[in-house]
Amino acid sequence: RVILKEYKISCAEVILREDVTVDQFIDVIEGNRAYIPVLYVFNKIDSLTIEELDILDQMPNYVPLSSQHGWNIDELMEEIWDRCNMLRIYTKPKGQVPDYDEPVILHSERNPSIEEFCMRLHKNLINEFSHALVWGKSAKHQPQRCGKDHILMDEDIVQLCKKSGSAK
Repeated sequence: RVILKEYKISCAEVILREDVTVDQFIDVIEGNRAYIPVLYVFNKIDSLTIEELDILDQMPNYVPLSSQHGWNIDELMEEIWDRCNMLRIYTKPKGQVPDYDEPVILHSERNPSIEEFCMRLHKNLINEFSHALVWGKSAKHQPQRCGKDHILMDEDIVQLCKKSGSAK
């Protein structure tokens, strides 16, 4: 109440969903700072003792790695993908193997559908869209025939099929 009174806020309901310091609370009232998620990356873990690794293990939001030896690089990449809320969707041309080298990147907070996937590839592709075959976590069986409203998940493989007679 004292802090709110100093900022001439007399009638407000304040809900705190986590433990915050007085400084963090003032920053939110003033609106001059934004708190963003963090991921600590500790390099050179090959030179640490087991006891030191145990201490690090108690910290939240961290990935230990050794760039010299290539330890935990894949774990770091996975953690970055998860924290950035991005999905990798792989394309599969008919009769070929999926293209794992260049995935289509979509943001997961919008629950991306096949329609958004088509729009990312080309804005006119949805007009010729008939259905899609989807392999991966979002499919009930492999492959699953899906419409444009099907919600995709990370590392799904999508093969788009055009309407009959729309081939040019």
